[in-house]
Amino acid sequence: MVEHTDDGRYIVVKGRRWRATDPAIPEDDAAVLRRWLMAARRDVGTATRAGDTEGESAARGRVQAAKTALGERGPAWWEQTDDQRRARWTAGLHHAAQEGFGSAS
Repeated sequence: MVEHTDDGRYIVVKGRRWRATDPAIPEDDAAVLRRWLMAARRDVGTATRAGDTEGESAARGRVQAAKTALGERGPAWWEQTDDQRRARWTAGLHHAAQEGFGSAS
């Protein structure tokens, strides 16, 4: 089980705080974004092991985009309006759909 701070804004892993995923993201959408994130992380490892610096850079960009869509990076989700939050994760879903994750509906 993941430990959260009292305000719900962070998770705590081995004593270190990490920004939590935006809780307003519908679970189905969050699942698509997490699959996209995990694929990008795998691609970082594959490119790194192959010495493919361009591929690694592209994969790291996808990790950044996925984490931003989840609210874990970029503007703090608790400081955004509901419309800004929805626009952030919807843009991420469209990007993920372009790569074959979920749908671009």
